[in-house]
Formats: sequence, structure tokens, C-alpha cells
Amino acid sequence: MLVMMKAHATREQIDAVCDKIASLGLHAHPIPGETRTAIGVTGNQGPVKAELFESLPGVGECVPVSKPYKLVGREAKPETTVIDLGDGVRIGGDELAVIAGPCAVESPEQARAVAAAVSASGARLFRGGAYKPRTSPYSFQGLAVDGLRILAAIRAEYGLKIVTEAIDVESVDLVEEYGDVIQVGARNMQNFSLLKRVGRSSRPVLLKRGNAATLEELLMAAEYILAEGNYRVILCERGIRTFADHTRNTLDLSVVPAVQQLSHLPIIVDPSHGTGRRDKVIPLSRAAVAAGADGLIVEVHNNPEEALSDGNQSVHPHEFEQLMRELRQIAPVLGRSLP
Repeated sequence: MLVMMKAHATREQIDAVCDKIASLGLHAHPIPGETRTAIGVTGNQGPVKAELFESLPGVGECVPVSKPYKLVGREAKPETTVIDLGDGVRIGGDELAVIAGPCAVESPEQARAVAAAVSASGARLFRGGAYKPRTSPYSFQGLAVDGLRILAAIRAEYGLKIVTEAIDVESVDLVEEYGDVIQVGARNMQNFSLLKRVGRSSRPVLLKRGNAATLEELLMAAEYILAEGNYRVILCERGIRTFADHTRNTLDLSVVPAVQQLSHLPIIVDPSHGTGRRDKVIPLSRAAVAAGADGLIVEVHNNPEEALSDGNQSVHPHEFEQLMRELRQIAPVLGRSLP
């Protein structure tokens, strides 16, 4: 159920409704909107009686929720959520968010070279893995805390916001300390212990779609995070597994408008993992923006032929610069902008 407060409801009236919900042994989730606040009610095993709340001061109406995801749906919040990372960096607004950097942090020199290039091209967020869950146990697994320290140095030197992955509950504390956005990778989309832990974090969460996950499964994974109190979630389409073999994955751009119809959460696209092919990254990036994505997360490496992880899908800095030039031409057609 959603308890929809009146437009003029006071903070005290909202708190009183939350207290009433708590007194019933349920959980209250205030979701501010442009004109009024909706309070999601979770924890109930059956229908909640609307009359318990309708007579409380400041309450406008009680709305039953028809979808299994109560907090991520547009029933709870008609307006698209904008994630404010500070310093004018937002995800979900009129400005396209472009996150760029190497798949893995390999050394201070490598990270600095890529950061200088993507920053000069206009990116305001830097991606880089310090923890790398790999298919083979013999592949490069990342530099762990040393990699996180390199990322923190990149932020200090270039003013870029840091997006980096936590691979388990134990690594979240360190990612919170050194990063700005916690990434939950495709392999962990249904790691419910991890989802609950990042749901208790003060950091925004970038949640990647699993490579065999349906749209509803993606939204339900996000619901786990919001249900713990963290409403700053960014969804990410990064390709799904199909019978096609001309790309690493099949990038499902149709999920972008589908998400935007059902959910208020912003959604970005990863054309690097979505294709696994360097020559496909720029065309699919253009297509993602044209489809309405709120941003991109692109792998860039200064020497991809020697990269320790995902070199085949990492673009060169000059190719990233080309991509940004093209996006600046496409974005205004869609009412968007780039820095």
C-alpha cells in the first residue's frame, strides 16, 4: 500500500503516519515527490486496511499497489528519480551521465592516463574495478584495497566521481570508504545478502542486470535495496545471454523504455559488456542514448591490447573522444545535454 500525503502535509504529519505504520509492526518508506510525499508500506503478509490511515491528519488517500515491487514502481513515485552525487553531477536528469574508465585498475600510471583522457573528453564519473569477479580463478582478480586507494587518488587529482564494484558483503565497507557509487555487478544481481547490505549504505548503488534476468527480476532486485532504506539506485542494462554469437552478449535496448514506463529509477546502458566488441561500443552507445537511456558506462583503456581485463571491449581514448563528440550532437535532439 501507498499512503499518499496531501501537498501541504507537514513533516510532523508525515512522521505521525510513519509512527502508525511502525506500531503495526510494518515498515514505512517516505518517498518525497515534486508535489507530495508517498509513504510505502512493506512487511505486511496481506492487505493493509486503508481506514487505519485515512483519518490521520495530512493523509490524502491510500492506494493499493498492484505490482510486486512496491517502492521502485511509478505508483510510488511518478517523477523520475534524480541521483545527486554532489558537485553538479547527477544521474537521471536532463544531463546525460557518462561513466568511463578501465575495467580494472592495474596501476597508478594506467589509471591516471585513462582518467586524464576521459576527463578531458567530458566524462565526470570514473569507473574502475578494484575487485574483479572473474569466470576463471586464474584471471586477474584486481588490486583490492590498493586499487581503491588509486581510485581515491584519481578523484582527488581529477575531480571525478568514483564508481567501483563491491563483490560481497565484506568488501562494501571499503568501497563505501573510497568510492562514490557502489556497483553491484551482473553476477551479484540476486545476491540478496549483498543487496540488503548496500540497501543500508549511504552511498548510491549502480545495479547491473544479470545476464539471464527478466525485467521484473531486475526491478525486484532493486526493491531489496530500497526496502532497506537506500532509495538512490541506478539500474544498468549490460546485455543478456541469447543464442547470438556475433557479440559477447545481446544488448537489450528495449528494456530502457520498459523500465522507464514501470519504474522511477534512472537507467543507464553498458555497451562494453553488452557487446564485448570494441567496434560495437560506439554504435550501441549512440543507440542507447537515442532509446532514452539516462547515461552510459563505457570501458576505456590507454592500451587495451595489453589490458589485464576485458581489453577486447575497451575503447581507446581517441575513440572515447569521438563518442563524446557524437553524443553532443545526438543529446539535444532528445532534450538532453552533455558537459
